[in-house]
Amino acid sequence: MNKQSPSWRCIHHCGACCRLCPEERGEALAALSEEQRVTYLSMVGDDGWCIHYDSGGQRCTIYAERPDFCRVSELGTLFDVPPDELDSFAISCCRQQIRATYGGRSGVMRRFDRAQRTEVDRHD
Repeated sequence: MNKQSPSWRCIHHCGACCRLCPEERGEALAALSEEQRVTYLSMVGDDGWCIHYDSGGQRCTIYAERPDFCRVSELGTLFDVPPDELDSFAISCCRQQIRATYGGRSGVMRRFDRAQRTEVDRHD
């Protein structure tokens, strides 16, 4: 059986990427252009979460119109990641952010890891 690399897959009711606290996201801020950085910082609420994140519904209220730096498809451009490495890079970024936001043994992390494994299993 040929094992394939996992494909990145977002999970519902996570929102870890919406934790924008600049003190916790130095690498992300460094990768942004000056214009993007201004937009990013304008989106940070007093609690460090994006002002467009609905914590009750655990969803983005501007999802369709969210900035390019909020889109996983743009990670390759921002961080100069080759297309064939984007999935593994996105998975690593998500795992890091979920761990920092909810903890490495959280239910969110377990759901995320399960979603990535499920995606691999579909290709077997």
